[in-house]
Amino acid sequence: MIVQRPAVRPALAVTACAALLFAAGCGSGDDSPSPSKDSASAPSESGAGGSSSPKGDVPPAKGSVSVERTVTDGLKSPWGLAELPGGGLLVSSRDEGTITRVDTKTGKKTVLGEVPGVAPEGEGGLLGLALSPSYASDHMVYAYFTTESDNRVVRMIYDEKKPSGEQLGAPDTVFRGIPKGTNHNGGRIAFGPDKLLYVGTGETYDKPLAQDKKSTGGKILRLTPEGEPAPGNPFGDSPVYSYGHRNVQGLAWDEDKRLWASEFGQDTWDELNHIVAGDNYGWPEAEGKGGGEKYHDPVAQWHTSDASPSGIAYAKGSIWMAGLRGERLWRIPLDGGKAAHEPRAFLEGKYGRLRTVVAGGGDKLWLVTSETDTRGTPEAGDDRILELKVG
Repeated sequence: MIVQRPAVRPALAVTACAALLFAAGCGSGDDSPSPSKDSASAPSESGAGGSSSPKGDVPPAKGSVSVERTVTDGLKSPWGLAELPGGGLLVSSRDEGTITRVDTKTGKKTVLGEVPGVAPEGEGGLLGLALSPSYASDHMVYAYFTTESDNRVVRMIYDEKKPSGEQLGAPDTVFRGIPKGTNHNGGRIAFGPDKLLYVGTGETYDKPLAQDKKSTGGKILRLTPEGEPAPGNPFGDSPVYSYGHRNVQGLAWDEDKRLWASEFGQDTWDELNHIVAGDNYGWPEAEGKGGGEKYHDPVAQWHTSDASPSGIAYAKGSIWMAGLRGERLWRIPLDGGKAAHEPRAFLEGKYGRLRTVVAGGGDKLWLVTSETDTRGTPEAGDDRILELKVG
């Protein structure tokens, strides 16, 4: 069944918004309450404006999104999502510190267990999830979470043969000491095509950390599965892969193995960045484009009221970016390491705050809503996982 948000205000037109420039926003990324929700009667929509014929592998300007179904509902503060190779999804609860398996055919939820040591506060708690590159043999689930003293990455054996609530093994700490705060804890983790672990962190409102290459705050880290600095990292025996970030929230690779990351801005620009090893992305000296030769400019930018970006995924030649305060799904079609066309918004206001999006293969995406994270206005059934078809 497709669930639409009830009508609260007239549906906003989906427009090109004049080449990445949007109405001025306020607040620091996700730090402001979300606007009221609106609805639309049809579960499918296309971006506004005319389409252009793609050249080579460049996707057309006009994309499409249809919500195929609600996979499950009734989730509490969902954050991380990982697709199991044999079917099913694992979803983390930021505030409850639990990992739950969702049967994608029936929607049935089975709690694997509670991760010990999670200390939820503000934007911290049990955050990103990732499966080991050798999951078929080692059954390891990686998780990023906030403790009383730091943010860290652990891995746990998932044994589905054990009773519900007892299926997670004791956590083995892979990497510790990432700065923690009430907000800006980062939290997204993902294994790349190189089978190395990438970790997005935040600067916890301590701005100088982002430019301090000795700190792991405000960075993208690149680690071996055991948590050591990956061979070939740009700063010698350091886990730091890129720096000058405010609060990295999404990580994804395109078909040519380029790394992309979404990031909260402060008062002006949220960002989608093409990540290059060793590059400086500017925070706090630069926000958005125009930082000068010293800093790597974002590929696309949005005012915070239109985005407050969270998870991203790559499908059908485009990056798909979930928006929290913006309550919409952005499509950014790619041409190599740049945007091929202007970003376009979908699902605007229909499902509230959008937290995580994961590629499901081909034209399928899994999308997680985020109305129960203390900043939304939850209604019956929140939060949900939706199955999308995109083009």
